[in-house]
Amino acid sequence: MDKIRITGGQRLDGAIPISGAKNAALPLMIASLLTDETLTLANVPRLSDVSALSRILSNHGVDRSIAGKRIGQSAETGQTIALTARQIVDTCAPYELVSTMRASFWVIAPILARMGEAKVSLPGGCAIGTRPVDLLLMALERLGAEIEIENGYAIARAPRGLRGAEIVFPKVTVGGTHTALMAAVLAQGTTVIENAAREPEIADLAACLSKMGAKIEGAGTSRIVVTGVARLGGAHHAVLPDRIEAGTYAMAVAMTGGDVVLEGARPELLQSALDVLVQAGVDISTTNEGIRVRRNGRPLEAVDIATDPFPGFPTDLQAQFMALMTKAKGTSRIRETIFENRFMHVQELARLGAKIRLEGDAAHVEGVAKLTGAPVMATDLRASVSLVIAGLAAEGETTINRVYHLDRGFEALEAKLTRCGAKVERLSG
Repeated sequence: MDKIRITGGQRLDGAIPISGAKNAALPLMIASLLTDETLTLANVPRLSDVSALSRILSNHGVDRSIAGKRIGQSAETGQTIALTARQIVDTCAPYELVSTMRASFWVIAPILARMGEAKVSLPGGCAIGTRPVDLLLMALERLGAEIEIENGYAIARAPRGLRGAEIVFPKVTVGGTHTALMAAVLAQGTTVIENAAREPEIADLAACLSKMGAKIEGAGTSRIVVTGVARLGGAHHAVLPDRIEAGTYAMAVAMTGGDVVLEGARPELLQSALDVLVQAGVDISTTNEGIRVRRNGRPLEAVDIATDPFPGFPTDLQAQFMALMTKAKGTSRIRETIFENRFMHVQELARLGAKIRLEGDAAHVEGVAKLTGAPVMATDLRASVSLVIAGLAAEGETTINRVYHLDRGFEALEAKLTRCGAKVERLSG
């Protein structure tokens, strides 16, 4: 397996282009199953999760073509992918494919909506928590699907088609909202989704579906109304910029000091995280190019946070913020309210000299004067990049093992950091 070696202590200065959002690209790719025409997606990040989902969609009969490079494009500027599901040749998504990435379970909605039946493997456990699919299946049942669980598979049938209904989620669920949206657009009648997730990626999916001919109102709010249509067509859509990547690099700049413009980043997508960084003593400003992040000599201040669904502080930035707080003045309290096992990075940060005490769903982080490089192990996608942030500020060398986690969610990470002055290199396993 590849490793990443970081020699810490370098300021970050320059510009980092922000890639398309992984959490938007995946459901957008799955939406290609809803039409027999071509869906063309621009600004798709080059990530292992995108490649894995491409293989899963191919199993269902989706043809894929990738546009050639254009002037000014690089490995850091995303790709344009055309997806065509002229015929769905297989309504079954097998375990060996679904088990590679949880989001692939969402194919159940468009396949069911278009074909009247779908058989999809349950995704199984997850390193950061159970993340059950019960709310996703509940949404399909509300739309008239008959669901059976058999031999580890969810089997959904709607031989007479799906019918509009009221779906009330007992708690906010991004996966459930994506699933309900993709199923409802081809259902007969009107569907009302209450307590819907408000994440920008939901609104991005809705915008794309609308270009394909769907009738959707209220995406980005807690109440979405969908009027079903008989069929959808093709469309062109650009994936929105990755707010988690932008927040991650903002915290890396805050950790090391320096001055970096996050090109293409949109502040409204991560305002809660930017507000917290300002409280910690980081200068944040909006420019024509994106978001400028600066910390020149000013000490970091400890700040308390709790993760929350959008527009609250994102759970996907919790590990990165914890890394930042290891060097802050004072003690910060970080509560994780979304996932029950999302503190696995704590022991690895401790190997670098961090002082962190766990108490239930909270971590108490006492800032230290210095971190020291050491070998560490990535446990999941966001935990792995928190170790990168800590390693950038640690004295000496930090070696991060299991970097395939990073490849799932960060496009050209080493190149982007190196260009801003970091000493980061990949070591082939």
